[in-house]
Amino acid sequence: VPAKNYANIASSVSPADNHSRGANEGGGDEDARSDATEGHDEDAEAMYEGEYQGIPHPDEIKAAQRAARAEARKKARLAAAMPDEEDLAEQYENIMEDCGHGRFQWTLFIVLGMALMADGVDGFVVGFVLPSAEKDMCISNANKGMLGLLVYVSMMVGAFVWGSLADKMGRRKCLIYCLAIDCVFSFLSCFAQGYGFFLFFRFCSGFGIGGTVPIVYTYFAEFLQMDKRGEHLSWLCMFWMFGGLYASFTAWGIIPHYGWGISLGTQYQIHTWRVFILVCMFPAIIALIGLVFMPESPRFFLENGRHDEAWMILRQVHDTNWKAKGEPERVFTVSNITTPKTQEDEFIEIQSDTGTSFQRWTVRHTNLLKQVTAGLLQGLFLAIVWFTMAFSYHGLSVWFPDMIKYMQYEEYESKVKLFHRERVERFHFNFSLVNQIHKEGEYVHDKFMDIEIKSVKFEDSLFENCYFEDVRSTNTYFENCTIKNTVFYNTDLWEDSKFIDCRMENATFLHPKKGCHLNFQEENDIVIYMVSFLGSLATLPGNILSALFMDKIGRIKIIGGSMLISAVCTFLLLLSFSQGAVILFQCLFYATSVAAWNGLEVITVEIYPSAKRCTAFGVLNGTCKLAAIIGSVIFAKFIGITKIIPIFLAFAALACGGLLATKLPDTREKILE
Repeated sequence: VPAKNYANIASSVSPADNHSRGANEGGGDEDARSDATEGHDEDAEAMYEGEYQGIPHPDEIKAAQRAARAEARKKARLAAAMPDEEDLAEQYENIMEDCGHGRFQWTLFIVLGMALMADGVDGFVVGFVLPSAEKDMCISNANKGMLGLLVYVSMMVGAFVWGSLADKMGRRKCLIYCLAIDCVFSFLSCFAQGYGFFLFFRFCSGFGIGGTVPIVYTYFAEFLQMDKRGEHLSWLCMFWMFGGLYASFTAWGIIPHYGWGISLGTQYQIHTWRVFILVCMFPAIIALIGLVFMPESPRFFLENGRHDEAWMILRQVHDTNWKAKGEPERVFTVSNITTPKTQEDEFIEIQSDTGTSFQRWTVRHTNLLKQVTAGLLQGLFLAIVWFTMAFSYHGLSVWFPDMIKYMQYEEYESKVKLFHRERVERFHFNFSLVNQIHKEGEYVHDKFMDIEIKSVKFEDSLFENCYFEDVRSTNTYFENCTIKNTVFYNTDLWEDSKFIDCRMENATFLHPKKGCHLNFQEENDIVIYMVSFLGSLATLPGNILSALFMDKIGRIKIIGGSMLISAVCTFLLLLSFSQGAVILFQCLFYATSVAAWNGLEVITVEIYPSAKRCTAFGVLNGTCKLAAIIGSVIFAKFIGITKIIPIFLAFAALACGGLLATKLPDTREKILE
C-alpha cells in the first residue's frame, strides 16, 4: 500500500481530543490527558536538582542529540538537493526515544528470547536423537544422515519463505505461525513409528522454526532506540546459547534412561528419545503463549499505511514504560507522523490504479524483486561473511563430536581381544562377551544363556549342538560360519540380520526378537552430551563481552576481530591428540566465534530498510543454512582420514570472512531506515 503524504495518526485525534471525548462520556482516559502538565503538583515544577551542579537534564541531552542528527541530515539534504523535510526514520527514532526503554521492551525481550531459544534447541535435537532414532527404526546405513540433512534443508526453506512473508503479513503474525507449525509437527514426530512419517514431521517442524531467527531480530529491533539497539540485540543472542544448554542438559538427563520410556504393546513404543523431543517443545510453547499478548511492530504498520494502529501501539509502549518507572503523568504527545511519498510510490500508485490486475501484480512483485536484489548487491560482502562464518562454524560443530567418537572407537578397537582356533566344548557362557574377534573357532554342546554380546564377531567358526537363550546383542555378527543343530530361543540373533554368508544345517529360531533394539549405554555416550553442554556454556563470555562492547567499539571490529581470532584458534586443533584436547579447543573456538555471530545479526538488521528487512535477513539466514549443509557434509567426510584439510578449510573461510567484514558499512550511529 503506498504511503500517505501526511498521515494523521488516529484520524488526527490528539491526546486533548481524547480527553475531551472521554469526559463527555463520563469516564476519563488516564492515558490521554488534555495537557502534559495535568496531574502534576506545584512541587513537581521545582527546578531540576542537578542544575545546581551543572549536570544537564536527560531530556536536554536527548534534545541535543536529536538536534545534532537533524542538522547533519539537513546538510546531507542540501548537498544532495533534496527537499528539507524530516523523514519517517528520523521521526520514528524520536518517538522511540520519548517512549523510553523499560518494562515493555524487557517483556518482549523474554518472549522473543524464548522463541530464539526454541530455534537453538532444534539445532541440537537432531544430533541427540539421531543415534537412537535410526537404531530404533531399523534404518539402513544408506539412509543414515538423511534426517539431519532434511532438517537443515527445511530450515533453509523456512528462512526464505517466512522472511519474505513477514514483510507482507507482519512480524508478530508470521512468528506465531512459525512457532505453531513447529509445536504441532514436533508433537506429531514424538509418536511417529515409521521413519518416513518421522522424516516428514521433522521436515515440517524445521520449516516452521527456520523462520524464527529473521523475524525475532527484526521484530525486537523495531522497538529499540538507536543507542540501545546494539547492546540489547546482543543480549537477545544469549538465548540461542540457553537453547543449547537446555537441549544438552535435558538430553543428558532423559535419553540414556530406558526405564523412562512408555510401551503400549509390542508394536507401539515411546522410548526416551521421543520424550526428549516432547520436552524440547517447552520454549516454543512459552514463546507462542507470550506472543498472544504482544502487539505487532508499529514500524511495520507505518510502512504499510496503517497509522492508527501504529499510534495505538506506540502509546501503549510509552505508557507501559513510564508507568513502570513511576511517572504515570507523562503524556504521549505525538499526534501525527509525516511520511513523504517517493517517486517510486507515485509510480506504483499510478500503475495500481490504471493497469490490469496482472499489470498491478507484475509491478508490485517486480518492485519487490528489485528491492531485494539491490539490497543483496549492496550487502554482497555481508552475504559472503555470513556464508564463510556458517561454513566453518557448523562444519567444525559436526567435526568436534564426530572426532571424539572416532577417538573413542580407535581406543576401543585397540583393546579388542582376538581368539584364534579355540575349541570350547560343553561350556556354559553365563558372562557377557565384549569387544572380541573369534576366528576359526569350534563350539560344541555349549550354552549361551542370559548374556549380552557386544561388539563381537565370529568368523569361519563352527557352532554344533549349541543353545542360545535370552541373548542380547549389539554390533555382533557371524560371518562365514557353520551352524548345525543349534537352537536360538528368545534372542535378537535372527537369520536375516546377524548371519552373513553362513551355512545353516537344522538351525531353529524360536520366539526371535525381530526388529532393532536400542542399547542405551551404547547409543548414548554421556561424553557427547557433556561436550555439547560445555561448548554452549563456553559462549557465555563471548556473549557478554560482545553485548557490552557492541556499541562502544562497533559492529565491524566485533565481527572482523572475532572471526580472525577464531581462525587462529583453529590452528590449535592440530594439537588435538586426545579427547580432552578436542573438548578444550572446541570450547575456545566457540568462545571466540560467538561475538561474530552477534555482530552479524545486529548489522543485518541495521543495514536494510524496514520494507525489506525480514526478506533480506531471511535470504542471508537461508544462505547460512546452505553453508551449514555444505560444511557438515564436507567436514564429516574427513573424520578418520585427516584433520589437516578440515582445519585448513575452516581457517581459510574464517580469515577471508574476517577480512571482508572490515569492508562492511558502520551502522553504529545509523537510524533504522
